[in-house]
Amino acid sequence: MSGRREEILDAALAIADERGLEAVSMRALAERVGVTPMALYRHVKDKAALLDGMVGRLLSALLPTDGVDGVDAGEGPTWEQRLDALARACRAVTQRHPWAAHLLFSRPAVTPDAVRAVDIIYLALIEAGVPEREVPRLERLISTFVIGWAASEASGRFSPGALDPRGRRGQLPDGELPGHSRVGRWLDLPVDLTAEFEADLADIRRMVSAAAARGGE
Repeated sequence: MSGRREEILDAALAIADERGLEAVSMRALAERVGVTPMALYRHVKDKAALLDGMVGRLLSALLPTDGVDGVDAGEGPTWEQRLDALARACRAVTQRHPWAAHLLFSRPAVTPDAVRAVDIIYLALIEAGVPEREVPRLERLISTFVIGWAASEASGRFSPGALDPRGRRGQLPDGELPGHSRVGRWLDLPVDLTAEFEADLADIRRMVSAAAARGGE
């Protein structure tokens, strides 16, 4: 990536951080970097290309540099460690940029950094023993889970809201939600989202291992 294009994409990320993704426009971006809007088109041909470039810039933060934390320098990370590291990095990106999850969900992986992030998942699944015909499907499932989870956390969907547990229960119709009645005492407990995310990653690893085992039958 050229230095000028990198500067432009960083400026677009800064605008989104300050004013939200809807504030990112070619005109606002041109003002931020001190050029005319027409001058931007040498680096990003239109708004769609700008958004794709922003996705690539975000996903570049997910790509490994010096390995994976917790892995000795003399050995490579396992497929489980690579998948976990990518998922945790994606969550960290959306925690720093809450607007990013929507953008990641809405744009295809077309830039070099975005494609490399997908390739990490492909290679991890292949190394796990997943049949190649199943790899694209499982990559879509894993990516949708990770980005969807991060989007839900960033948007506040996992928060209990303003009501206390008793107030929430008081809004439910009596006898019409038997599932809620069965698990109600668990719904009222404080949620450790990091622990839940790690438990979900463990389930993803078991799912991948199960798919690999089925492929070998």
